[in-house]
Amino acid sequence: MRYWVLGSSAAVLAALPAAASTAQIPPGDNAPHVSPTHARTQIYPADFFAPFAPTTALDIVRQVPGFVLDLGNTDIRGFAGAAGNVVINGARPSSKSDSIETQLSRIPAGRVVRVEVASGDLYGTDYAGKAQVANVILSADAGMDGNVTGKIRRLYTGRIVPDLSASAMIKRGNSSFNLSAGTGRTDYIEEGTDTAVFLPSGDFKEFRRKVNDIRPHDPYVSVNWALEPAANESVRLNARFAPSKFDLIQSNHVTTFEGEERDDRLTQDYDTRVIEFGGDVTRPLAGGALKFVGLLNRRKRDAIETYFFRSDGGEDLLGGFRQSDFSKRGETIGRLSWSRPKVLGFSFEAGGELAYNTLDSDVRLFEFDEDGSEVRIDLPIDQATVKELRGELFVNAGRQISKTFRVDLGLNYEVSRLKVRGDATADRSLRFLKPSLTLDWKPSGGWHGQVSIRRTVAQLDFYDFISLAELSSDRVNGGNANLQPQRAWEVRGVVEHPLLGDGQVRLEGGFDRISLLQDRILTEDGFDAPGNIGTGKRRFVSFTADAPLSRFGIKGGRLKFNGTLQRTRVEDPITGRPRKFSGFFPNYDWEVEYRQDIGKFAYGLEVGREGRITFFRTDELDSNFNNKVFGTAFVEYRPDARTTVTFDIDNLFSSHGQRERIFYTPNRTTPDPDEREFRDRNYHRVFGLTVRRSFGGANGGGGGAKS
Repeated sequence: MRYWVLGSSAAVLAALPAAASTAQIPPGDNAPHVSPTHARTQIYPADFFAPFAPTTALDIVRQVPGFVLDLGNTDIRGFAGAAGNVVINGARPSSKSDSIETQLSRIPAGRVVRVEVASGDLYGTDYAGKAQVANVILSADAGMDGNVTGKIRRLYTGRIVPDLSASAMIKRGNSSFNLSAGTGRTDYIEEGTDTAVFLPSGDFKEFRRKVNDIRPHDPYVSVNWALEPAANESVRLNARFAPSKFDLIQSNHVTTFEGEERDDRLTQDYDTRVIEFGGDVTRPLAGGALKFVGLLNRRKRDAIETYFFRSDGGEDLLGGFRQSDFSKRGETIGRLSWSRPKVLGFSFEAGGELAYNTLDSDVRLFEFDEDGSEVRIDLPIDQATVKELRGELFVNAGRQISKTFRVDLGLNYEVSRLKVRGDATADRSLRFLKPSLTLDWKPSGGWHGQVSIRRTVAQLDFYDFISLAELSSDRVNGGNANLQPQRAWEVRGVVEHPLLGDGQVRLEGGFDRISLLQDRILTEDGFDAPGNIGTGKRRFVSFTADAPLSRFGIKGGRLKFNGTLQRTRVEDPITGRPRKFSGFFPNYDWEVEYRQDIGKFAYGLEVGREGRITFFRTDELDSNFNNKVFGTAFVEYRPDARTTVTFDIDNLFSSHGQRERIFYTPNRTTPDPDEREFRDRNYHRVFGLTVRRSFGGANGGGGGAKS
């Protein structure tokens, strides 16, 4: 659900114990199995998931007991941290722009033979510190499988939003071909109000009535081909094209404390085009496997945002702003690794990665006069180019000390050269040693424990170097070309145990000590900008329970709970007092899910809530939260083995998203705020109808293939 992940080398499959890739499952046995030759691997055959009538591999992985899917972060440069906690046939796909969720969603469920859940050390260097990694094993049988999904959503205004996706996989001998495409339409409409008052009097300043018509369209086409004659002998190629578009039209009726009224209008038109080509080649070498991964990613963004102040009724232009943001981002990666199952009694993997990353950004901010003419506003860093050449060497060695205890040691060495040009000149060379240690223990009785410690170094977001206005929030984010990556020592501990048969209970705790914590600082030009503020500490504990309810007489019922408590602390650079980290660090979050499968029918309910998150800007406290729990519900009908019809309700309780902004002048060195703004938004209940149809396969779909 959080932290460091990176996909394993495909060659690692050759280094796995036999049980991790070839364990035999008794036909028709619907219970999870522990491999007799490797007690650290939990195996779930395809029949185990049949009651859920899955259509895709994603549906299957989401039903693995006690498994919390980690989607990774595809925006991270390089392969480090870009993948989640799922591998396919023991290997991580070489695609980056496709998240693991997207990759699983285009694999028909009929191709899945089983899912194996084990500690990450079985899947290579970059998974060694993970307590759970799911390995999705696909059928080697020839044939074609696919699925088509059509969905319509009804918004509270009555608008109908359609969405369509399809995927097909063709297997011929050792070769497989996968083609997927989708329209990616997730339009929604929200309405609400903003109320601004002066402090401490509480006198009225401004009231705004807003309606946001938001239309994210993320169509895509992905093509994948693989030739896999053996575990350590393969070739894979992939390509993806995603011309995304985001449009927002906001109508805003404003009433000021002077009694004047306006009809303002905000528009956002963001076009993003992503093209990616990638692939990997694996060959046997010296008793192990040598793998090369290559990737080429190009991303272009054209963003135009306009805010017009208009008279009541919208006839006269009173002023406003326009901002254009044109950027090109490139990423080229080459990665070479070698792995072998036994070197002096250790499993071993070593390799290196070289990445070249670029950003060319041009931001232009204008103010409108009443006559409509534009005047350029210079931002401190609004035109810049960034180039980074980064290399990383890594080595990992693991040893099974006994049948129940394993040790993994890792060491990464990262070197990068970063250059910023344009409105700012900032060059730096960075070098980091990143050691790691993982102790894994799995005795009898189903217990599993793991403790790990590692040093991590966060990546710099190139866009943090560039200044950018937020017209909807009436503020400017300053750029900081001298930003340094934050570094952390991370300690994790996990304990797991089966629950009520095939369920699972899991307790995880962690502590992070972060130096050069990235937060918000006040620049010399007077702008709030990202910056490094000192040393911070984070503590958290997470609890997961996945319980089948058949023992309580509720056949087909399943109850899941995920919850986290966390505490963060850092010294505020403005006030000098301790506070939480800025951003997504709520004190708590929890989620409860109930699902009931009864023959051809299923229904379920999911509710959850998270605590307030706050951005500690230099001149404001900006907090986001929900006014009550958020919920979704569904009812599903499966008329045959290939067809699923689902009716769902999103935002079941009509929860409101809320935002509170407390302003200080000139900044938070002033002890008392002088203005408060409260925003309330609601997109109301959204009703959806989804029809999924699978095709191909010899088993009639839905239940998984037999190998």
